[in-house]
Amino acid sequence: MRLLLSGKAKCNSHGQDSSYFLGWQEYEKNPYDQARNPQGIIQMGLAENQLSFDLLESWLSENQDIAGFKRNGESIFRELALFQDYHGLPEFKQALVQFMEEIRGNKVGFNPNKIVLTAGATSANETLIFCLAEAGDAILIPTPYYPGFDRDLKWRTGAEIVPIHCTSSNGFKITACALQQAYQEALSRNLKVKGVLVTNPSNPLGTTMTRAELDLLMDFIVEKQIHLVSDEIYSGTVFSSPNYTSIMEVLAKYKKAEVWDRVHVVYSLSKDLGVPGFRVGAIYSNNDSIVAAATKMSSFGLVSSQTQYFLSALLSDKKFTRNYISENKKRLKKRHASLVSGLQKAGISCLKSNAGLFSWVDMRHLLSSNTFEAEMELWKKIVHDVKLNISPGSSCHCSEPGWFRVCFANMTEETLEIAIRRIKAFVESASRGQDKVISSQRSRNVNSRKKSFSKWVFRLPFHDREAGER
Repeated sequence: MRLLLSGKAKCNSHGQDSSYFLGWQEYEKNPYDQARNPQGIIQMGLAENQLSFDLLESWLSENQDIAGFKRNGESIFRELALFQDYHGLPEFKQALVQFMEEIRGNKVGFNPNKIVLTAGATSANETLIFCLAEAGDAILIPTPYYPGFDRDLKWRTGAEIVPIHCTSSNGFKITACALQQAYQEALSRNLKVKGVLVTNPSNPLGTTMTRAELDLLMDFIVEKQIHLVSDEIYSGTVFSSPNYTSIMEVLAKYKKAEVWDRVHVVYSLSKDLGVPGFRVGAIYSNNDSIVAAATKMSSFGLVSSQTQYFLSALLSDKKFTRNYISENKKRLKKRHASLVSGLQKAGISCLKSNAGLFSWVDMRHLLSSNTFEAEMELWKKIVHDVKLNISPGSSCHCSEPGWFRVCFANMTEETLEIAIRRIKAFVESASRGQDKVISSQRSRNVNSRKKSFSKWVFRLPFHDREAGER
């Protein structure tokens, strides 16, 4: 029987065939386990924060009434079970915006009436793009960028992504030239540019955007009269200088300007609080029309009232949140240092970074040639032979082959040490292989010279050879 499916169901634009997702599939076939499968693949392609989970568990053990959905000893299960307001629990929205302010050093303020709750940042980003763009429209994004954006922003909305190509020559920072080139590229493809989307701190770079970059972006969207979306899902992971600057801090000086309504923030508790399974995301916008439309769309991805109730209690505990934010940053900084130091000992360097749950790792010297084919060849060796799942730069649309994203916060310190030992052994083995190739080439060159000399000698007249021997 022939299945009658929609074009969307049959199309292949989801991005699931990206090496980013293929690496996950290989990991799932043979996952590492210290006791049950020590030779399995270690997952270093997952940007998940497990370093401070014990702090959450400790809080939970001390607040059993909350976990049991009780208020002042009385059950509120019925109240939560029946609650289905699209706007969300007021106490949760208030607690969430206060947490967002705290993470940003209380340099900016958020209005709970301007926030839309969504089922994670994935839903938030897609909802925003639905509000801003459609088929024939483009969103500009600086490279390298999170591979999931190809799915989240394009698949159902019909919008296109046009890359803003950034390079290692300046640490992959955004430039005015790169912005203009991306804009012109979109126009040449008959696409209408609706906005720019950035991730700050950057995924996959693990860097925070400079004030100069943020000012440049604001000038650009003012000039082009387009929108700016700042995905700030990693804002609470900044573990060292320079300090973090939210786009909301920059926007403050534009309060009475028309652009005030064209800057939007995406946030989630998945990374900063380490609870991706709770599916809590948010859109923040000063644009009433965006808030109204996004609120209607959120009916397709609501956050459960039970989740909101639990997290409102947790986030309202200021003593806990202050300690959590501080301790989480310390642990991320220590773990980041462990990865960078271990890779350096293996002869591999990383882009200098100060945030995130990953490092942008430079393996260009391990490529057989300066091509993306060579990058894929290296990636396959690392996944299948070294048994590490990392993300190749090409999956992040990096314009230079040989860069990889390596995650460090989704495993124990012991597992990270094993991963570093594996990559170190691989590099040493590759180096020995390189030495053998060079030695073999030198040997062939020497033999070739000897043969050439021999042929030259025997082409000489007999008496010349005699003279040469005496």
